[in-house]
Amino acid sequence: MAQPDFWDNQEKAQKLISETNLLKEKRDSFNKLQASYEDEITAVELLREEPDPDLQKEVEADLAVLQEDFRNYELDLLLSGKYDSHNALMEIHPGAGGTEAMDWGQMLLRMYQRYCDTADFKFEINDYESGEEAGIKSVSARIVGKNAYGMLKSENGVHRLVRISPFDSAKRRHTSFASVEVIPEVDDSIQIDIDPKDLRIDVYRSSGAGGQHINKTSSAVRITHLPTGIVTTSQAQRSQLQNRETAMNELRAKLFHLEEEKKRKQKQALKGDQKEIGWGSQIRSYVFHPYNMVKDLRTNYETADTQGVMDGKLQPFIYSYLQWLLSQENPE
Repeated sequence: MAQPDFWDNQEKAQKLISETNLLKEKRDSFNKLQASYEDEITAVELLREEPDPDLQKEVEADLAVLQEDFRNYELDLLLSGKYDSHNALMEIHPGAGGTEAMDWGQMLLRMYQRYCDTADFKFEINDYESGEEAGIKSVSARIVGKNAYGMLKSENGVHRLVRISPFDSAKRRHTSFASVEVIPEVDDSIQIDIDPKDLRIDVYRSSGAGGQHINKTSSAVRITHLPTGIVTTSQAQRSQLQNRETAMNELRAKLFHLEEEKKRKQKQALKGDQKEIGWGSQIRSYVFHPYNMVKDLRTNYETADTQGVMDGKLQPFIYSYLQWLLSQENPE
């Protein structure tokens, strides 16, 4: 009986050390920020007394760096959620609308891949199902990096697109919807008990969009959790064993997320906000015609730079969402 207690204490000690290191890192960042601010105040006062063009240029450059450092520090403070530091699991599902909606799903996939490139996140596709003519039927992916879930939880919900359809010979305006689900990946410190009797495991040949997405020589795995009906799949790994492990990790995360949502159902958190993929349930609207505008319907942040957004310029939306979320949790 002593051995489990020992390992228990080891895990608690390790967790405490990690939390302590994180607090020290935040303290050091604050002290560095404060020192830089005081240096800039001193430099500005010197300029007021004795104007110097060269010193002014140097101060202006330093102030720009300080502003960026402050923004990063503020963002770090905003990412204080329980699971914000975890990797993220993402799924994209087009709504009704056939090829038009499936193409919109593909556009969102590209947008998130571009964002992850700029954010230095690793975007790993676990399962990819192509549309018959274009786009995707569904995609599941794992995003790896510091604060991946914290940064991408803003994307959880229904995304609406308005544009002139490239698939309509009459060039009419179409509205399409796609659902994006983002949940935190659970690590080994979180225990999820799964009874093997509750699982149905199917193995099948990989298929999909080709080499850039999947390895066609690998054996794909689909796991169904019978009590909840949750299904996870993986066909991106090199072997059936790896695919099974990936699908099981995703299942653990979904079951954990389900339990978390039950506990905070009254707060209408993540999955509780998911509705039908259609009108009235969208979190963000992307309008390409008759004007250019992307608007978040929760924070009211908007931009006319639709191309920039589709190329992964999501940071302003994410930052606005984190500030909005903080105001919802701490209303005046």
